[in-house]
Amino acid sequence: MSEPISIGSPAPDFTLQSSAGGSVTLSDLRGSTVVLAFYPLDWSSVCSKQMDDYSANISQFEAEGAKVFGISVDSIHSHRAWAEARKIAFPLLADFHPKGAVAQLYGVYNEERGSARRVTFLIDAEGIVRDVIAAPVGEFTESGMVCSALRNVAAA
Repeated sequence: MSEPISIGSPAPDFTLQSSAGGSVTLSDLRGSTVVLAFYPLDWSSVCSKQMDDYSANISQFEAEGAKVFGISVDSIHSHRAWAEARKIAFPLLADFHPKGAVAQLYGVYNEERGSARRVTFLIDAEGIVRDVIAAPVGEFTESGMVCSALRNVAAA
């Protein structure tokens, strides 16, 4: 299994369809801190808990000046239905076709399972990866820990 791209690396650019409509291009977000939360699959229990936690605490991310995006290999149709059902308050990006291409760029695609591993990247306003937080299988990195890492990045 490949390793996530390292801290200090330029974040690979991409354009993906968004559950909020249209598409998101990472390089268009320069000037903002970005949280990219890769997760395995919509509708699964741990992914649901993670996205519910991030959604319930979106104001904390915003207070840190961060824009949050969830990314999985699910289709835009699944993302829209899941976001609506769970009232997810930030865009979900579809790394659907070619399947897992962006997860592969970031070194988090699990070839065996055909989905992304649960890894969160913090990207600064210049597009540089400033932190990489991998969660153990069956767990997720809680929003409070991500926000704490955002504060550390801002202070550095």
